[in-house]
Amino acid sequence: MKDLSDNIPALMADMGQRAKAAAADLAFAAPDAKEAALIAAAEAVWARREEIIAANGQDMDFGRDKGLSPAMLDRLMLDEARIKAIVDGLRAVAAQRDPVGETITEWGMESGLHIKRVRTPLGVIGVIYESRPNVTADAGALCLKSGNAVILRGGSESFHSSGLLVDCLQDGLRTAGLPGDAVQRVPTRDRAAVQELLTMTDTVDVIVPRGGKGLVGLVQRAARVPVFAHLEGICHIYIDAAADPEKALKIALNAKTRRTGICGAAECLLIHRDVADTIGQGVIKALMEAGVEVRADETLAKIDGTVPARPEDWGQEFLDMIIAAKVVDHIDEAITHIRDFGSNHTDAIVTEDDAAALRFFTRLDSAILMQNASTQFADGGEFGMGAEIGIATGKMHARGPVGAEQLTSFKYLVTGDGTVRP
Repeated sequence: MKDLSDNIPALMADMGQRAKAAAADLAFAAPDAKEAALIAAAEAVWARREEIIAANGQDMDFGRDKGLSPAMLDRLMLDEARIKAIVDGLRAVAAQRDPVGETITEWGMESGLHIKRVRTPLGVIGVIYESRPNVTADAGALCLKSGNAVILRGGSESFHSSGLLVDCLQDGLRTAGLPGDAVQRVPTRDRAAVQELLTMTDTVDVIVPRGGKGLVGLVQRAARVPVFAHLEGICHIYIDAAADPEKALKIALNAKTRRTGICGAAECLLIHRDVADTIGQGVIKALMEAGVEVRADETLAKIDGTVPARPEDWGQEFLDMIIAAKVVDHIDEAITHIRDFGSNHTDAIVTEDDAAALRFFTRLDSAILMQNASTQFADGGEFGMGAEIGIATGKMHARGPVGAEQLTSFKYLVTGDGTVRP
């Protein structure tokens, strides 16, 4: 194949044409073939795990030299346990029901027509993401399962490990007799490739950005291809007056500290005034004991060890061991705060009052709303999707975890019997 790395427009145009051709074949591939491709890819990842870990070591060195935060380095790091999780994710997607061709609904008309609405692939998907190399496997697997070709452009930090994961996915495709070009990775760190990808309307059907506000904003401003919005995860936990103390403590600690660098990590804690001196104080002290810096409003700043909150701390995605905390007078004040400062990603209420939970659920429009559960469950794998391509926070087409089913559109199949319109 001709080396086009010194000509970014030609490189990307070539990738787009090959992806479009692969998508045409993959759109009608047998479910068994796609399942076999994913299982073979999983086996390849596991067989090459030492090679992948070594490549990830190069990526980690690059990330440290670039000055990535500990939380971002954690997102980047692969060890055998995380590779096992990637393998498990590939197998889980392989075992899922194939969405392509599924009848969504059907009906008959008095005219004699019978109409079906059935799922069909989107075509070619461009995925632009930051440092997490596991997104490479998740996105590749879900696009394959849903009959779509994909062009992956990962963060420069994960360049080496992502490259090997794509090799494994392509090996799986070829093993199953499917086109290897169905999963491609942009083979350069040059940002000009991103600009090209965003304007490839002839060959790319949708762009999925997965990352922070800066990345998503750039994509939304520059894209001529339709975009699934995946904004930052400014996740809130509201501890209601009717909260169970033990649940509040467990949920707040898990939501903030389990993994601080993921989009489902809690970034703001709202506490009903009636429990601020009891449950609230206990939760804040527990967070600080766990090493979290609590940036507190005037009421909570009286607790020793907290840091006074600044105006910019509300609506901040820290992705670190930092959380903003505020007292609210009632549930509606919590709802207003989330509307003003949230990102429509994931927000949770801790309460034993189902009426309060219903009010929270009906008056907020985040993609994911939870009662008495950690926001860290905002994940396609935890939703039974095997994996996710991201959490969509927009309102068009897909919302919440985007799995294989969400990567399909639909078409109408209409049958008659010599039927003509009068």
